Amino acid sequence: MQISLWLALVGAGTLISFTPGAGAISTMSNSLNSGFRRSIWGVLGQQAALIVHILVVALGVGVLVSSSPLLFNIIRYSGAAYLVYMGIRQFIHKPDLDKEAVQARRNEPAWSMFRRGVWVNLLNPKAIVFFLAFMPQFIRPEQPLVPQYAILSGTVVFIDICVMWFFFALAARSFQRFTHNEHGQKVLNRAFGLLFMVMGTLLAVIH
Repeated sequence: MQISLWLALVGAGTLISFTPGAGAISTMSNSLNSGFRRSIWGVLGQQAALIVHILVVALGVGVLVSSSPLLFNIIRYSGAAYLVYMGIRQFIHKPDLDKEAVQARRNEPAWSMFRRGVWVNLLNPKAIVFFLAFMPQFIRPEQPLVPQYAILSGTVVFIDICVMWFFFALAARSFQRFTHNEHGQKVLNRAFGLLFMVMGTLLAVIH
């Protein structure tokens, strides 16, 4: 991949990663509940789903998904329902200042956060459609494809990890003061719950 094309990829990937979405909301929520360092597990789960999307598009399955309204809608509504479910759980979660409960939230298993990150990104068929439009701009069919896809995947994943962890996860630390009392926890739970529900609703209704 030419350096000029790669720099264009870096610019586009950075812009896309900074666009707020379900992944950013999930990362901030993980950072608040489990701490900045451990929120990386959710971010890595999101990247695993991102790689799956890239592979799906690279193998041509993305064309099938985008051209089949039924399959597209099944995935779309499943993803929307999952986000709304997460939002409802967060919204109705009762504040708990008990030290053991707080410690339990901060010690959520890494696999649990990773798995949740996977589902947040995986159940978004619009990501497949997006990559169908995005990836061809940076792939030259007359050149070996595997190295190009490897560079594209590595670049996009690296940028998204940096943005999610060093921007959104760090940004969540500014809300830490709300976690020290019951009212603050209730405000945060409802705010993030509403954000998840709004994202799920948008995913379901916007075509």
